Amino acid sequence: MVNDAGARTGLRGNPWLSLLVICLGFFMTLLDLTIVNIAIPSIIDELDVSISSVLWVLNAYTLALVAILVTAGRLGDRWGAKRLFIGGLVLFTVASALCGWSSSIGELIAWRTVQGVGAAIIIPQTLTVLTASFPPAKRGAAFGIWGAVSGVAIVAGPTVGGLLVTSLSWRWIFFVNVPIGVAVVALAAAILVDHRTASQHRIDALGVLLSSTGLLILTYAITEGRHYHWGTIRGVISVPLLVVVGVVLIGVFAGQQWRRQDREPLVPFALFRDRNYAVMSFVALAISIGMIGFVLPLTIYLQSVLGFSALKAGLTIAPMAVVSIVIAPLSGWLSDRTDGKYIMIAGMLFFAGGLFVFTVQATTDSGQWGFLAGLIAVGVGMGCTFAPMSAIAMRDVQPAFAGAASGVMNTVRQVGSVIGTVAVGVLLQAQLVQAVTTQAGSDAATLPVALREPFVRALTGVAQNGLEGGVSGSGSPATPAALRTLGQHTFNHAYVMAMRYTLVLPAVILVVGAAVALLVRRSGSARREPAAAAAEPVPQG
Repeated sequence: MVNDAGARTGLRGNPWLSLLVICLGFFMTLLDLTIVNIAIPSIIDELDVSISSVLWVLNAYTLALVAILVTAGRLGDRWGAKRLFIGGLVLFTVASALCGWSSSIGELIAWRTVQGVGAAIIIPQTLTVLTASFPPAKRGAAFGIWGAVSGVAIVAGPTVGGLLVTSLSWRWIFFVNVPIGVAVVALAAAILVDHRTASQHRIDALGVLLSSTGLLILTYAITEGRHYHWGTIRGVISVPLLVVVGVVLIGVFAGQQWRRQDREPLVPFALFRDRNYAVMSFVALAISIGMIGFVLPLTIYLQSVLGFSALKAGLTIAPMAVVSIVIAPLSGWLSDRTDGKYIMIAGMLFFAGGLFVFTVQATTDSGQWGFLAGLIAVGVGMGCTFAPMSAIAMRDVQPAFAGAASGVMNTVRQVGSVIGTVAVGVLLQAQLVQAVTTQAGSDAATLPVALREPFVRALTGVAQNGLEGGVSGSGSPATPAALRTLGQHTFNHAYVMAMRYTLVLPAVILVVGAAVALLVRRSGSARREPAAAAAEPVPQG
């Protein structure tokens, strides 16, 4: 694909070493999506803030990440993926250090936002570098490892965070990024080759403004909707209004992009004329919803129902991650030699089947390994999906579009995670209210207030003592007497019932994704779009 003999000297340009560097940076950014959850109680105590305020430590990172992924991917096309990757790492590492040194919640939220910007710059470049470093026939295994890192980072966050918070302090969940970030920057400078197209790209400033603002508003509305009960935020501003504004801005962005397809658009529509890329975008959305839709209820179940510590909960989940790591490169290797579509479809069905097995095995008194079969099945499913999905999506993408393709794909994945979190959270809470009504025989009208506190606290990793009181995450006072009346035993049975019904949602979405994946074409012959034919990537040291 690339004639880079002059650029590769010694270790520079070695594809497998490039994969190692890329995965280290990628792992850091995704780990920080979940590692903070377990530190929330410590942050609340030390900085003396409310849970509503500290939740913005989580949201600020997600909002910044989603808002500029598309733009960051296109910037990589213009200035080079290596440069953007290193620049994003520097920004992420500096912001991590400043997060650790923060003396107020305002400082912490501000630096978490900068950290999210750094992550958004890093993530699209990873797929771009891998696409340029490996020929199509060898990308499967590389994409498998890259995808496995994504899954492992999400499930490893609470474990790593719990270990650091318990052994040191919450500040070390940020400080730990500093030596790793410095090492990855040095390795990237020494090993990566900067694959850039010979043509110069122009930045679509209006497209950047419309896409970033639209995604930011829409993601904020979805993320914060439950906090405001999907109603008024302040004055005339409401969650439904923000959803409408976000959708309209994204619609205007789509129209603006349509009109400038011949003038370096931020999102080349040629990407979606490639059926495989379009189908894989939907599959990526389904997999993200499925993964976060399982991990969220699972984490609450392990800690709030079974009473596991954060570390024990992480070790319980570990077999799922280990199986995924082992299976992913193998599924990628097979994808290079067979039709990866069927491996991916089998993986999604295995994933959905694992959710069913887990719901059958999980009880209120399960031991640490009582639902191992379900977790292993989910791990196998995850391992069989990421490699074929990425390889099929990027197979026919032209070099001039690699950054844009990676940015859009990763934006879809992150939006899927946000949607999955909110959809599963809302469904889980509704099912929990109904289940407690059945278990306790209480007046359903009084239960939402009583359940709001334990649910919100469990959702954010605060709940360690079941239904004992505190300050409601919605800002309303909880009633300890009402919580004690319900009792831990009632809550546990109700939660298991609610979780079983809730996991139907991610399972169904995974099955739908598997059905849509049948539309993938086996042929990898690429059609040269006029805008894409500009140039092959030119390696630059």
